[in-house]
Amino acid sequence: MAGHSKWANIKHKKGKEDAKRGKIFTKLIREITVVARDGGGDPDANPRLRLLIEKSRHANMPADNVNRAIKKGTGEIEGAHYEPVTYEGYGPCGVAVMVEALTDNKNRTVADVRHVFTKSGGNLAEGGAVAWMFGHKSVVALSGVEKDEDELLETFLDHGVEDIQMGGEGSVRLIAEVSDMFTLKNAAEEAGFTVAEAQLEWVPSTMATVADDDQEKVIKFLERLDELDDVQQVYANID
Repeated sequence: MAGHSKWANIKHKKGKEDAKRGKIFTKLIREITVVARDGGGDPDANPRLRLLIEKSRHANMPADNVNRAIKKGTGEIEGAHYEPVTYEGYGPCGVAVMVEALTDNKNRTVADVRHVFTKSGGNLAEGGAVAWMFGHKSVVALSGVEKDEDELLETFLDHGVEDIQMGGEGSVRLIAEVSDMFTLKNAAEEAGFTVAEAQLEWVPSTMATVADDDQEKVIKFLERLDELDDVQQVYANID
């Protein structure tokens, strides 16, 4: 079982800062719009939408914002048409990176992403060049956990858990196959755990060790990617 990656910890803290600035609202609105478009606006019939509504509540996003995003997705009100796109590349020090975006202008988005890579001494790669170092997985994040890794494994082994990542301050990430996300989330809630988040992520299977002197450079590069308007998530194999 592995520990949190450095970037996973930083993203968690950064998410709290983004929530204060309202930036996370923009990302959530886009994602809700696309998920409602693809799966319908009824959260009871669209589990991914239900998860995003829960996530928006945790972020203290007004319900009106959520409802408008759903209506844009279902076509009840007019809105931009966002398409998902994933980029792969290598950042400074050879760090492998997966970038997920939602965009209404792919030319603009790829130019913005490429600029950040190039300026930081990295480069975009062809599809598949980096993805083999990651697995597309369900991640159920727990908070306030007081049990140890063995106890957690015993609790979740029959519910699809493949890996348990122990973080600081009682934070834990449960990793499973994409199809097991809701099974694992429901099992965690039934066992009395606080589910902070449940979503699909690109989880690195091969980690890159970055020298202490280079870590700040790599983290700033990842943050610049994450701050692009069209970018939803940035995943990296920095350990």
